[in-house]
Amino acid sequence: MQPYESTPRVVVRNVLIIVGVVLTLYLIYLLRRPLGWIVVAMFLAVALSGPANWLHRRLGRRGPAIALTYLGLLLIPFAISAIVVPPVVTGANDLAGNAPRYAADLQDFVQRNPTLRGLEEDYGLVTQIEEEARKLPARLGGAAGTLRDVGVGLVNSIFAAVTILVLSAFMVAGGRGWLRRAASFQPPERAAMIDRVVDRMAVAVGNYVAGALAQATVAGVTTFIVLSILGVPFAAALAVVVFFFDLIPLVGATIAAVIVGIVTVFVNFPTATIVWAIWAVIYQQLENNVIQPQIQRRAVDVHPFVVLVSVLFGSALFGVAGALFAIPVAASAQIVVAEWWRFRHGQPPGPQLEPPAPPAPPAPAEA
Repeated sequence: MQPYESTPRVVVRNVLIIVGVVLTLYLIYLLRRPLGWIVVAMFLAVALSGPANWLHRRLGRRGPAIALTYLGLLLIPFAISAIVVPPVVTGANDLAGNAPRYAADLQDFVQRNPTLRGLEEDYGLVTQIEEEARKLPARLGGAAGTLRDVGVGLVNSIFAAVTILVLSAFMVAGGRGWLRRAASFQPPERAAMIDRVVDRMAVAVGNYVAGALAQATVAGVTTFIVLSILGVPFAAALAVVVFFFDLIPLVGATIAAVIVGIVTVFVNFPTATIVWAIWAVIYQQLENNVIQPQIQRRAVDVHPFVVLVSVLFGSALFGVAGALFAIPVAASAQIVVAEWWRFRHGQPPGPQLEPPAPPAPPAPAEA
């Protein structure tokens, strides 16, 4: 084996490569927030491309179809706020107003129980609770100061949301064309492989997002029905909470079930709580063994181990957003690796997922 010669030119080149890699990583670190926005916008564009294409086929124009799609998306937060905010405000006001009565009831219960009465005489816990309950209405009224403190964060969140929406709208309008033009600079075989990979990734992510939304909708609707039967107040608001938590893989449904269970404790304990616990266990088994596998099969066949690892890594790196995007990212990475392996070894392409039908071209004008 010929010994490696370390010339000054080689040393300088290696040093420059290392410096370039370090600077690139540092630049990515500095731009981590806008890069994260771009990733979120990309998945949002993939999720909204289906409704936009459907409207395009019916309206015949791309611009109005995209505008109507995003208008519907913007109306969703207002609809959710109309469902969730009034019950939360009413419940908080009722809790503050009735807190002294709850404390008095607790005091009466303690006085009737010899053991608790002895603890009260020794430590005065109930007396302290009663004093704090009397202060609760005044403290709730001072919550406006806390809301003012989070104003800057709210403005930043709105700016981020608007930026993501604008980026995703541009991607829906012309993103596919950009990718095709970029692939055209490659040799024909590689360009065809890139085009096939992009198509499969878009279909897989779109199918997964649609399936996850359908699964969360089923969870929310069934929760509303069960809570309405049990007579639990704010059933619609709690159903919306279950809907959003159910979008989080693995742990979201369990967290939502615990939240609703805590609410039932204050309504009709123990009947409502026991019924809800039994229903939550049965539904989660149904969701994990029937509904979720159907969604995974429709998108791509991702191994359960890969799903678990991707969700753990995504949540550790990016929190709830990372857990939401973990499975689509894992599915896309699996498609890229599989297609690259087939391309490198001269194997035929993998099975094609059925993409959304392209818009029909306009009919030629009659002469």
